[in-house]
Amino acid sequence: MSEALALTFFALAVWYVFDALRAREAAVRFAREACKQHGLQLLDDTVQAVRLRFGRDAEGLARFRRTFLFEFSEDGFTRRSGSLVMLGGVVESLQLEPYRLS
Repeated sequence: MSEALALTFFALAVWYVFDALRAREAAVRFAREACKQHGLQLLDDTVQAVRLRFGRDAEGLARFRRTFLFEFSEDGFTRRSGSLVMLGGVVESLQLEPYRLS
């Protein structure tokens, strides 16, 4: 019985790690696309996961709601912050710190 429980726990841990990596890769892709659409540069080409909660999607299913932070620049010198919230694999919101339009 304890072996089955340990194996189940291990399988859930592996699933969680791969799901977190998949979500991070998707967040980088979405942040890069958003910066490109606004004529901005995604700095360090990465995002940082800062919050993990549960949320319900439109169909009422429980999903992970992850918040990611990233930095961007409009001129290559200043660093601005942005945040991206994903519910499952869908972008729920994207916020960019105010920046100067050229």
